[in-house]
Amino acid sequence: MEPKKIHSLPTLKEKRTTLRKTLTPAEARLWSELKNSQHQNRKFIRQHSIEKYIVDFYCPGEKLIVELDGQVHFNDEAFEYDTRRTKRLNELGFKVIRFENKFVFQQLEWVLSEIASHFKNET
Repeated sequence: MEPKKIHSLPTLKEKRTTLRKTLTPAEARLWSELKNSQHQNRKFIRQHSIEKYIVDFYCPGEKLIVELDGQVHFNDEAFEYDTRRTKRLNELGFKVIRFENKFVFQQLEWVLSEIASHFKNET
């Protein structure tokens, strides 16, 4: 029996494409550091879907998800959704780390260091 497909479901293709074309300023800034395996030779994918969720950045080799949170995440309803979403992604074997958008602009080196601290092995 073939395992259930959970990555890049066709039903989310249009939404993923739209999100890739309309990155937030913080996403665009972080992507400029992660794309083309620039960050410690780790491949990252932006706006990748896993089950019904589209994550900001995904590093397949590390099963690591990086999420950036702007103002829309700072209310009770969004917090509850993000908590459920993170719990499900953790159940699937992924590690989820989150940063507020402002840190990408104010402390980029720290953000990159924090991301790297979740890599299992040095390359």
